[in-house]
Amino acid sequence: MSLVEEFKKGIWEKNPVFKLVLGMCPILAVTTSAENGLGMGLATTVVLICSNIVVSMMRKLIPAGVRIPAFIIIIATFVTVVQLAMEAWVYDLYQALGIFIPLIVVNCLILGRAEGFASKHPVIDSIFDGGGMGIGFTLALFILGAVRELFGSGTILGFSIFAADYPPVLLMILPPGGFIALGLVLAALNKFTHGKA
Repeated sequence: MSLVEEFKKGIWEKNPVFKLVLGMCPILAVTTSAENGLGMGLATTVVLICSNIVVSMMRKLIPAGVRIPAFIIIIATFVTVVQLAMEAWVYDLYQALGIFIPLIVVNCLILGRAEGFASKHPVIDSIFDGGGMGIGFTLALFILGAVRELFGSGTILGFSIFAADYPPVLLMILPPGGFIALGLVLAALNKFTHGKA
């Protein structure tokens, strides 16, 4: 598989959210706005790419018996770096995402890519895999956040979309709204790609 195909598969064909349904905890919890979805997606993408690089570089050095603990330590290191960087430079977003930033460590997408791809492929392939999966994840979080923000407050990224007298559907920015938005988006994508709902 070429590097471009490796990259593209994570964006659509094997999208972590819409096709593989991975990483549901942050998806449903932090996508109350498009900005939160974008921030969490980008943070996850950075961790995914960096951990894929290190896991791929060390794949022949890590004994099979300690593979998973080693991967978790590598991932936790990058999550800590991302968390400290967000706290320093984008404090409002850091506060909005809260506990879900450290929980990136146990995101099944990142551990799955480390175990299923980076530990078996060279560094360049792992970078493209992590980039494609990360961008696909970010795109999914942004879409879900935008849908929830649009119906929940009438805005996207803070810009007013609906008229000033729009009565917001507060359910969309509450926890059940995550399930509703995910179901609606998955139904729309299924209809678009397969012609059935």
